[in-house]
Amino acid sequence: MKKIAISIGDLNGIGLEIALRAHEEVKSLCQPIYCINETMLQWGAALLDLNVPMDFAAEECGEVFEITPSIVSAKAGEASFDSFTTAVALAKTANADAIVTLPINKEAWNLAGIVYKGHTDALEDMLGCEAIMMLGCKELFTLLFTHHIPLKDVSEQIKTKVLHRFLINVYEALRVRHIGVLGLNPHAGDGGVIGSEETKITKAINRANEEINKEIFFGPLVPDSAFTQKSLENCRYFICMYHDQGLIPLKALYFDESVNITLGLPITRTSPDHGTAFDIAYKSKNPSTKSYINAIKEAIKRSEKPMLDF
Repeated sequence: MKKIAISIGDLNGIGLEIALRAHEEVKSLCQPIYCINETMLQWGAALLDLNVPMDFAAEECGEVFEITPSIVSAKAGEASFDSFTTAVALAKTANADAIVTLPINKEAWNLAGIVYKGHTDALEDMLGCEAIMMLGCKELFTLLFTHHIPLKDVSEQIKTKVLHRFLINVYEALRVRHIGVLGLNPHAGDGGVIGSEETKITKAINRANEEINKEIFFGPLVPDSAFTQKSLENCRYFICMYHDQGLIPLKALYFDESVNITLGLPITRTSPDHGTAFDIAYKSKNPSTKSYINAIKEAIKRSEKPMLDF
């Protein structure tokens, strides 16, 4: 069975509860390695009124701190980062076949003095590569050209040369036949009436298709009609210019089952496509584990493909 290193996420959120409640199913799929301090594991389980299974294998990491459910704290941010870097180290040293990251709180990372905005840019820096954020499920996948940046900064990031390289990297990672590319502006710019970014997007699409020598990419698509049922019958992969352009339709349609997959890495990394859910953490709400289980399954599947060299 594949060994999957699981970073436990923010301990003030729902990550630990999901890991504990899903353990029986997860261990039937893989050999999980949970990156968590043993004392924190026992304390968190006690707060949840859950037992820690005898075969819940923990990779010791991080320091002991006070769990404060639903509260953003620097200590929780530091612990979640330690869990994450421990999981990455296990994968880099071939002691794990893939990593699955449970949700972090970005504000907590910031309070802890961590320079990264999230897992994806941290992985780019740690592994020295250009990461591609893809989210979805078998019915729909969205790929994000820009990640966690302010909306006001998106337009200046859209450069033909950069987007062309991104499209080629996406094709190399996926090798699928049809990939839609969304425009940035309403009505995909209406021929330049509502913006000029689509001209750059069109050039990038044409250059990528010429380089591949196939008509793989098409667009720029009008963003407000790209995800209709008719569109999804013809294409399941869409490149989006900014975070919410891809996440809003995906979560509206497939919130409970979609996963986050990072392409372009020398290791396999997936994650549930939801946050720390502070509103229900430690409140006996029995959060859904469906996205987490799907992330485990996706990690197993993708870890069977040849990895890139470091």
